Amino acid sequence: MSKAHKLYLRKIKRKKYTILFFQILLFFFLIGMWQIAADKNIINAFITSSPLRVIRTIKSLYEQGTLFHHIWITAYETIISFLLGTFIGLVVAIILWWFHALAKVLEPYFTVLNSLPKVALGPIILIWCGANISSIIFMAMLVSVIVAILNIYQGFCNVDEQKIKLLKSLGASKWQICFYLVFPSNFKNIIGTLKLNISMCLIGVIMGEFLVSKEGIGYLIMYGSQVFNLNLVMSGIVLLSLLATFLYMIISWIEKLYVSKRP
Repeated sequence: MSKAHKLYLRKIKRKKYTILFFQILLFFFLIGMWQIAADKNIINAFITSSPLRVIRTIKSLYEQGTLFHHIWITAYETIISFLLGTFIGLVVAIILWWFHALAKVLEPYFTVLNSLPKVALGPIILIWCGANISSIIFMAMLVSVIVAILNIYQGFCNVDEQKIKLLKSLGASKWQICFYLVFPSNFKNIIGTLKLNISMCLIGVIMGEFLVSKEGIGYLIMYGSQVFNLNLVMSGIVLLSLLATFLYMIISWIEKLYVSKRP
């Protein structure tokens, strides 16, 4: 490796660490300003809470032995709905790519379903699935699956037609074209869809927990709002942010693991 290349890599690494430093600095600055504003009565701490109050509330949940239970319930519902939604979305996208005529017929229906507010279907989902965890998972899956289908299918359609024609001229079957060209060409698109889906599933889970759950982070937020415990509400939001970050990091780790193993 030449000195110029080493210098270039060092420059990129330094820039990366500099950005990370300022991101962390901005985070602590905002948290500090929030706490100072609450201490100085610039903002009403009863309404906005404060970092110290949030920490005390989370500590109280931990001491009661319910903190990790609520986190696990929400994480479990999110992961199950994410796996189901992603699998169904991928399978349906493959079917639509395989049968273009079917895709043309169903495309407007998918568009309408995607634009329909899923929370409006909450009462129907409750009747279908009952007031239990199944309705929460179904709602979360419904929020994510249409987005997954449309995104993955659109990526499949954008594969270079010249490459497809080349493989056909070499005698490749449609399955071989799908497996050896379409899938590898859409790796970044599929990973991007996974990152979007994990957040969509978390949104769907919280919507479901608002409606029917008696446990989970969504339940904590709803219960806190009902009893005007804004510390509990803000704590729930903080826990949601941490959970969303953790799940997003898992997808990013899978992406890096796959990229590192590619030739």
